[in-house]
Amino acid sequence: MKKIKLLFLCTGNSCRSQMAEGWTRYLKGHQIDVWSAGVETHGLNPYAVRVMAEAGVDISHHQSTHVNDVLHIEFDYLVTVCDHARESCPVFPKPVKKIHKSFDDPPFLAKSAQSEEEALNIYRRVRDEIREFVESLPQSLNKK
Repeated sequence: MKKIKLLFLCTGNSCRSQMAEGWTRYLKGHQIDVWSAGVETHGLNPYAVRVMAEAGVDISHHQSTHVNDVLHIEFDYLVTVCDHARESCPVFPKPVKKIHKSFDDPPFLAKSAQSEEEALNIYRRVRDEIREFVESLPQSLNKK
């Protein structure tokens, strides 16, 4: 069976899209070839790395990738995980089915956290929401 080629796109490819890529490799790697990218590159978020490691998924080796660097890949699906990425999504050379699944922005929400633990809990909540979405793949892709 041919694997699905899927791209998660976010603003900076530092947190949400990285977690989605990590979960997809971990949970669905036998069905889905996955990439993540951003309409900008902000580097890998250390809290994202930390909360994913707590869940047993190592994303510490991931790189923050610009969407222009993956335009040559013929994706089957593009999942935007934030509103800015959906609005800024480039035109792909080949047709790709676009799906939008917005998740809260942990770095933005964590700015108002009163402690590191409170900030980490925001990242954990979003991590778990992303896992739930990834667990529904690939079936949920065809329902959008």
